Amino acid sequence: MEPLVPPGRYSTSNGSVDTELVSRTVYTILAVIMGVMSVTGILLNVLVIVVTVKNRQLRQPLNYALVNLAICDLGCALFGGVPTTVTSAMGYFSLGRVGCVLEGFAVSFFGIASLCTIAVISVERYIVVCFPMGAVEFQTRHAVAGVVLSWVWSFVWNTPPLFGWGSYELEGIKLSCAPNWYSRDVGNMSYIILYFSLCFAVPFSIIMVSYSRLLWTLHQVTKLQVSEAGSTNRVGKQVARMVVVMVLAFLLTWLPYAAMALAVIMDSTLYIDPLIATIPVYLAKSSTVYNPIIYIFMNKKFRGCASTVLCGRNPWNTESQMPECETTVGSIIKSQRVSPKESLKD
Repeated sequence: MEPLVPPGRYSTSNGSVDTELVSRTVYTILAVIMGVMSVTGILLNVLVIVVTVKNRQLRQPLNYALVNLAICDLGCALFGGVPTTVTSAMGYFSLGRVGCVLEGFAVSFFGIASLCTIAVISVERYIVVCFPMGAVEFQTRHAVAGVVLSWVWSFVWNTPPLFGWGSYELEGIKLSCAPNWYSRDVGNMSYIILYFSLCFAVPFSIIMVSYSRLLWTLHQVTKLQVSEAGSTNRVGKQVARMVVVMVLAFLLTWLPYAAMALAVIMDSTLYIDPLIATIPVYLAKSSTVYNPIIYIFMNKKFRGCASTVLCGRNPWNTESQMPECETTVGSIIKSQRVSPKESLKD
């Protein structure tokens, strides 16, 4: 298979590359960074899956979505992070045209499924916190439906380039492939606009609306003063901090990439330095490490189960178990035996 040599670089008759977009040192640094992220992401997400399978008490509705997120991130790390590590170490994309299309499809497929799964998680947390009396209940069937929908949605919108509507091309410093944001072809533009709107804008809007409403509900709950002095406010602040971390991590990993894609879509003459354009790509792929830490390992119950699997004991077993954020806030409202609407009034 012939190597896919990006524009601005030239190969000699024996396949070596004469001109590089960046220095050899930069390629090496990028290879190390992506290698560390890939290995860490693989280990963390495999651990999430193994721990959940081994512990029946973790098989709750929310955890179906969390495990699905781990599977998505594992796929991104294996089919996106590992190949990019190899091409970075080599200094050029060596997988050929077919390899570019397959890598672009795999990363986009798992990446969009991951985004949709995060949207499902945000909706679940919104429902549990904002409707603690059971008026709206997030059950196993809802979690399974959300997981299935995330895969179907991603598959539907990532397969068209395989059949000619849209395409996958090299991006950044030409070490990995993604949907072709740059082509002005009418067919490609129509696909990219729909792809961006339905695969980035829709999940992003769901996540922001759900967490914004959740934070507003927490703000109202802290006014109830229904438990011992200061405890309600303390719980509210703890949950609010966790939600803020989730939102900031999501914005850090995905917003730069989405913003760059949108800018290119809107202005075909826009020039972005290849090295600068590579930064959002690496940030997006770093989500394979951040997601299991933020969404799963911040949960004390899961940390205890993971410790038991790895070390044979749970170091948190002797401490009073911190209730999960959803249960804690729900119990505060339930303790007053009032409806959610009444409890959230000023």
